[in-house]
Amino acid sequence: MKRLLLLGGGYGNMRIMHKLLPNTLPKDYEIILVDEKPFHGLKTEYYALAAGTKSDKEVRMSFPEHERLSYVYGEVSNIDLDKQLVTVGENQVDYDILVIGLGSEDKFHNVPGAKEYSYTIQRMNNARRTLKMTAELPSGSTVGVVGAGLSGIEIASELRESRKDINIKLFDRGERILPDFPARLSKYVERWFIENNVEVIPHSNITKVDQNKLYNNEEAIKVDASIWTAGIQPVEVVRSLDIEKAKSGRIKVNQYHQIPTDEKVYIVGDCADLPFPPTAQTAELQAEQIVDVFKYTWADKELPGTMPSLKVQGMIGSLGSKEGFAYIKETTVTGRIARILKSGVLWVYKLNAK
Repeated sequence: MKRLLLLGGGYGNMRIMHKLLPNTLPKDYEIILVDEKPFHGLKTEYYALAAGTKSDKEVRMSFPEHERLSYVYGEVSNIDLDKQLVTVGENQVDYDILVIGLGSEDKFHNVPGAKEYSYTIQRMNNARRTLKMTAELPSGSTVGVVGAGLSGIEIASELRESRKDINIKLFDRGERILPDFPARLSKYVERWFIENNVEVIPHSNITKVDQNKLYNNEEAIKVDASIWTAGIQPVEVVRSLDIEKAKSGRIKVNQYHQIPTDEKVYIVGDCADLPFPPTAQTAELQAEQIVDVFKYTWADKELPGTMPSLKVQGMIGSLGSKEGFAYIKETTVTGRIARILKSGVLWVYKLNAK
C-alpha cells in the first residue's frame, strides 16, 4: 500500500480526510495521520476554553474512522524530505505523499520575559493552563492582554463575560482596533469594550514582560497576569526545514500547494506562506484544492495551468456570547446577527466533520 502521510490533525488535514474518505482514496493508498493528541482541537474556540466559558469537551472532536485510515500519536521531531521519513517520538514513518499541517505556535518577537511570564491560547494545553490562571485570579485582579487582533479581542471580551470582577487591559499596537477592516467595524468593537469596562491602550509597544508587570513603551504597568496574543509562527520543526521560506518562517508553496522542489510534499494551513491570514477557513480552502490536485495526479491527468484563487469569504469574531462582528464579502455585520453567524459556522463545521 502507498502512504499518504498527514502531519497535524488541524482544519486542513481534517478536510483532506473527509474529502478522500470513504470513496475518493485510490484502493492502493492508505492514510496515516500524525498528531500529538487523539482528537481534533477546535482552535477557533480556544479563547472560550481559556476564559472558562466552554468546557474542554466542547472544543474538540473525534477524528474520523475508516479501515484505511490509521493514527500515530506523538510529537514530530524531524522531517527528512530526502529519505521521505518522518520521526515521531522513537518511531519513523515513511511516505509516498506528505502533507505538512503542523500548525503554529506563539511568536514572542524576542521580547524579554514574554515567553516565560505570559499565558497563551495557541495550543490546547496552553489554553488549559490559561484557564487555570483565569479561574483562580482573586477579585479585583488586573489582566493584560497583549495584541488586539482577532484572538486578543475574543479572549478579552470572553474573559470580561466570565470574570466581571477583574480589570482587563487590551494593548493594541495600532491607532485603532482591526485597522485592515472598515472603521465602522472598529468603532463597534471599541464601543463594546468601553461599555464593558475593558481598557484599550492604543499605540502600544510591549518591550518587556515581568511576572507582575508589562512594560509599554518603557512605562511599567502593574498586572496580575499577562495573556500574549501578539503573533504566531510555524512550529519549530517546520521552521528548521532546509527549504525556501518567507520572513514569517512560513514555507513558500507553488499554486498546487507543493514545495517547489518536491511535488510529493504539500503544505497546508498556518505553515504555508499565502497572501491571506492563517485561518481555519484558509486551511480548508487549501485542503480542497490539494484534494483536487491528488485527483488529477491519481488519474494521470495533467494539472491545470492555473489553479483558481482561494476565495476567502471574510472574518467573523465574537464579543462574548451575545454580540459579535463580521466582515463578509465586503459587508460589515455587527451585534447579535454576527454572533449568530459565528455560532452557525461552528455548528455546520461540527455537523460536516462527523
